[in-house]
Amino acid sequence: MPTDETLMDHQLTKDSPELKPSPALTLAAALLGFALITLDASVVNVALPSIGSALGGGMSGLQWVVDAYTLAFAALMLSTGAFADRAGASRAYGIGITVFTLASAACGLAPTLPALIGARVVQGVAAAVVLPASLALVRQAYDDPARRARAVAVWAAGGSVAVALGPVAGGALTAAWDWRGIFFVNLPLGAVALALLVRAPRSPRRPAPLDLPGQVAAAVTLASLTFAVIEGGSMGLVASGVAIAAAVAFTRIELRHPHPVVPFGLFRSPTVSVAVAVGAACSVAFYGSVFVFSLFFQQVQGRSALYAGLMFLPMSALIGATNLLSGKLAGRYGARLPMLVGQGLALVGLLLLLYVDETTPAALVAALLVPLALGCALTVPPLTTLMMEAVPAERAGLAAGVLNAARQVAGGLGIAVFGALVAGGFVAGMRLSLAISAALFAVTWLVSFRLAGPASS
Repeated sequence: MPTDETLMDHQLTKDSPELKPSPALTLAAALLGFALITLDASVVNVALPSIGSALGGGMSGLQWVVDAYTLAFAALMLSTGAFADRAGASRAYGIGITVFTLASAACGLAPTLPALIGARVVQGVAAAVVLPASLALVRQAYDDPARRARAVAVWAAGGSVAVALGPVAGGALTAAWDWRGIFFVNLPLGAVALALLVRAPRSPRRPAPLDLPGQVAAAVTLASLTFAVIEGGSMGLVASGVAIAAAVAFTRIELRHPHPVVPFGLFRSPTVSVAVAVGAACSVAFYGSVFVFSLFFQQVQGRSALYAGLMFLPMSALIGATNLLSGKLAGRYGARLPMLVGQGLALVGLLLLLYVDETTPAALVAALLVPLALGCALTVPPLTTLMMEAVPAERAGLAAGVLNAARQVAGGLGIAVFGALVAGGFVAGMRLSLAISAALFAVTWLVSFRLAGPASS
C-alpha cells in the first residue's frame, strides 16, 4: 500500500510540470556530488603546509587530515550500498550531500587540528553514502541501456577529472583565498547538487541485509593499522595489536555471516584478485605521489601553494582523455593490453622520479609525473570493467564496493607509510616511497599476465 509520503511525491510530480523527473538534471546532480567527494580526496594535499602553519600538528597531523577522510570513506563504503538500497537512492543521496556540505563548513571553521580531523571523518562518512547513491540515481534515470551506459561513462569521467584537478584546485584556492577556501567552496556546490536532486526520480526502498559487526570490525582494523603506521612508538605497538585482533575478528565474522560485507569467495576468481591488487597498486602510487610531491614542491623547494598546484596541471590535463582512450583499447583488444601498457608506463615513470632531488627543476618534476598519471589512467578503467565482468550481475554492486574500498584503503595506507618515511629525511624518504610504489607495480604487472588475452576478454 502506498504511503502518504509516496502519494505526496506523486501528486507534486503530477500537479507541477517543473518537478517532473529529468534524466539530464539527475545526471548533473549525481555527477556534481560524485565530483565533490572525489575532489576532496586530493584537493587538500597542496594546502597541507598552510594548514600546518595555521593549526600546527607536524607531519603526523597532516597525514591524519588526509587519511581521516580517506579511511572513513573506504571503511564505510563496504556497507553504504546496502544503506542506499534500504533508504532509497535519492533519499540516501540527499542525506549524504547535506551531511557532506555541513561537514565541509565545519572543516572550514575548524579552530584546531583535532577539530579539522574530526570534521574530515564526518566528510568521509558522508562521501561513502554519496558514491553508491549517485551511481544508483544515474542507473534509475535512464531506461534505455545505451543511454544509461553513456550516462554512467560521463559520471565516471567526471570523478576522474575531479581527482586529477584536485591538486590544481587546491593550490589556486589556497593562494586566492586561504586553506579554508578548499572546504568553503563545497557549500554552494553542495547546495546546487541538492537543488538538482528535486528533478531526480523518487527511488524505491528495497530490503538489503547489513553486516554491522563486520563493518565495525573492518573500521577498527583500518583505523588501528593507520594509527600504528602514522604515530609509531609504544602507542603504535598497542594499535598494531588492536589491528591484528580486529582483523582476526573480521575474518571470523565474514566467514560466518550470511551476508558478509566482504565475501571472501569473490577472491577465488584469479581475475578478481588481480583486479583488486592492480587497483590497490595504482592508488598507492598515485595518491601517495601526489601527497609527497605536494609537500616536496613547498617544503623542500620553497614554492608557493599556487605554484605547487600548477605543477600538477600537466598530469591532470591528460587523465580524462586517457581514461576514454583506455576504454576504447579495452573494447578492441581486451582488458589485459591497456592494463599491461599502463602499469609498465607507470613503472617507468616511478623509476625516472627516483632521480629527483632538491635541485631538480620543478618543471622537470612536473613532466616526470606525467607517465605515472597516464599509466594509472590507462589501467583503472579496464580493471574496473574486468572486475564487473568476473562476477554475476546480481553481485556487481558488491564487487564494485569491494574494489573501490580496497583502492581507497590502499591510498590511505600509502599516504600513512610515505608520510612516515619522508618525516625521517624528505628526499631519502621520498625515494624509498617511489621505490615501494615501483615494486608494487612490478609485481602486479607480472601477475596481470594471468588475465585472459584478447580472444577471451
